[in-house]
Amino acid sequence: MAAITRNFTEETATEAVLQRNEGCSDARLREIMAVLVPHLHAVVRELRLTPEEWLAAISFLTRTGQLSSDRRQEFILLSDTLGVSMLVDAINNRKIDDVTPSTVLGPFYVRGAPAMQMGDTIALHGRGEPLFVSGRLCDEAGQPIAGAELDVWQTSEDGFYDTQDETQPDMNLRGVFHTGADGRFWFRSIVPASYPIPSDGPVGDMLSALRRHPMRPAHIHFILRAPGYDTLTTHIFIDGDPYLDSDAVFGVKDSLIVPLVDATPEERAGHGLPEGCKALSIDFRLQPEAMTHLAGAPEAAQDSGARP
Repeated sequence: MAAITRNFTEETATEAVLQRNEGCSDARLREIMAVLVPHLHAVVRELRLTPEEWLAAISFLTRTGQLSSDRRQEFILLSDTLGVSMLVDAINNRKIDDVTPSTVLGPFYVRGAPAMQMGDTIALHGRGEPLFVSGRLCDEAGQPIAGAELDVWQTSEDGFYDTQDETQPDMNLRGVFHTGADGRFWFRSIVPASYPIPSDGPVGDMLSALRRHPMRPAHIHFILRAPGYDTLTTHIFIDGDPYLDSDAVFGVKDSLIVPLVDATPEERAGHGLPEGCKALSIDFRLQPEAMTHLAGAPEAAQDSGARP
């Protein structure tokens, strides 16, 4: 071992690091490093990186960390825009047929949104085009799930979350609802806008260099929780949005696209909605925990709603 670890060369580099890591007592960390190091070294060898290029990469990651805070997570943006977040999500949230697919949590989720009653509005700032959101939460067979929790958040009419915009009150366009005995839910909001992810940092520089735009199609986020069912983190996207085929974070799935329509006279009368109010109708289906193994999900998969 000494001959390898002391005489570090292009040919012996990978084996030297792997041998040095063999004393790790954490089996999962040891497994991760045994895969990561050879791949990382293979990238360096294949590209024949120069010292200047490697320092530029280190500088990029340093700036990414320096920009990250409790209000902005640049590393999540980096993961999202490279497709890593959606890949991790896909591996850990394999679904049986006939249940709603998951998407990434995104960097703007905030814990502790206010509990609300059915029919309340999550739009606290009084701006934007009125929207009525309704639907039903069911199991894979279409049976209603009573008392399920819906944690909801979205952007404002001009494409900003409350954590980005000082003109919005805290917890604007966020709320937590619970389904009724029939599994139904409804609340009022505003029509969300397509928006750019923050592009004034290193991730934005990367996208610009790659000739990629930073735009996300208009959507509403949901985390759905119910005892006995897998927690579901997902989005609902608005049909016809120009960025559905080029979402900067790869989150769009066909089954999550719904049409934006005019609220019906019955909806307006029954819920006190204004003339011209728009409406989205959404049906979600959750996967029972007992069926997770049938979808081939990894045993160690975690509740994506717990992501910081």
